[in-house]
Amino acid sequence: MRTSTEPDHTVLMNESISCYEICSNDFAYNLLCVAQKEHLSLILISLPEESGEFMWNHVQDLEIMEKDPRCHAIAFSPDTSLNTTPNKVSICAALGNCDIKLFHTDLNQYSSVHNLKGHTDYVNDIAWVCDGELLASVSDDYSCRFWNISSDLENIITYYLTSAGMSVKTHPEDPNKVLIAEKRGVVHLYNVRSKQTVVSVESPKFPLMSADWANSNRLFVTAIAGGDIVSWDLSRPFMPVDVKQVHEDGGRIVRFSPGSSEIAMASIGRPDLTLKVFLAKSTVPLIEAALKTYGGLAWHHRLPYISAASDRKLYFWKVQIK
Repeated sequence: MRTSTEPDHTVLMNESISCYEICSNDFAYNLLCVAQKEHLSLILISLPEESGEFMWNHVQDLEIMEKDPRCHAIAFSPDTSLNTTPNKVSICAALGNCDIKLFHTDLNQYSSVHNLKGHTDYVNDIAWVCDGELLASVSDDYSCRFWNISSDLENIITYYLTSAGMSVKTHPEDPNKVLIAEKRGVVHLYNVRSKQTVVSVESPKFPLMSADWANSNRLFVTAIAGGDIVSWDLSRPFMPVDVKQVHEDGGRIVRFSPGSSEIAMASIGRPDLTLKVFLAKSTVPLIEAALKTYGGLAWHHRLPYISAASDRKLYFWKVQIK
C-alpha cells in the first residue's frame, strides 16, 4: 500500500477548483487566482514562515460571464503589484473552448475585462512574454499565438505547430525566448524578436502533456511524456540528459521548483492521480500524495511549498529542499 504525505495547510473553497495559479511577482507573491464554476477568486495567503501561522483571505471575485466558463489556464502579468496605490492586478485566463480573457482590477472598485479572439480550438496554456509586452498562447488548433497586450490586443505573430500546443513558458533571464511544447513530443525554443526557432528537442515518448523551464538554469528544460519525466540540457540538445518513469499510467503536469541550490520537480499523474515531488537527480519522492481530482499544480515562488488543487481544496506541502 502506498504511503501518502499529508498536506501541511489546506484552503477550502465553496466550489470545485478547475484551475489556479500563484503570482510569481515580488510585490504580489502571496496572491492566488482560483478558478471555480463561473468566476475567478483572488485570495491572499500567509505562510507560517512569514506570520507564524497559516492564514488566507478572500479578496475579490471576477465574474467570467461566458456560456462555457471552464478555465484551463491562468497567468498573472509581470507588472501585478500590491505595493502600488491603487493595487494593480492583471490576469489572463484561457476559458471554454477557445476564448482568452484579460482581467484588470485594483482589488477595490475598478475592474475591466477584454477578449482575445483568434484560436479555433481548446487553449491549453498561456504565458506573458517579452517582459509582459506580449501574451503567448498554445492550442489544440496547432498554433502558438502572440498577442500585443500593450496596445490593441491583436494577434501579431502566429507560430504554426505540427500537433497540439500543450505548454508555453518564458524565462526571467531570457524574456525574448519562449519555450513551446507540442503534444507529439517536440519542444521548441523560439525567439520572438527574430521570429526564428533557436533549437528543438524531441521526447522518446509521447503524448507530451506538459513542459517547464528551470528558473535556476535556462539551459535546463523538462517535459512529462507518457509517464516519464524527460529532461534536456539545451547546450547538448541531441539526446535527453535524463529519462525517468514517474507515473506508470501517464502524467498530467510537471513543474520545476522556482529556485534552490538543488533542482526539484513536482508532477501529477496516474494511477489514481498522484502528486510526486523529487530532486532532479533522484528517483525517490520527497513527497507522494493521492488526490481526488485534478485542479492544477504550482510552487510558491519565495518559500519551499508545493501546492495542488483537488475538488474544493487547495493543499500546501512544505518541501525539504537544500
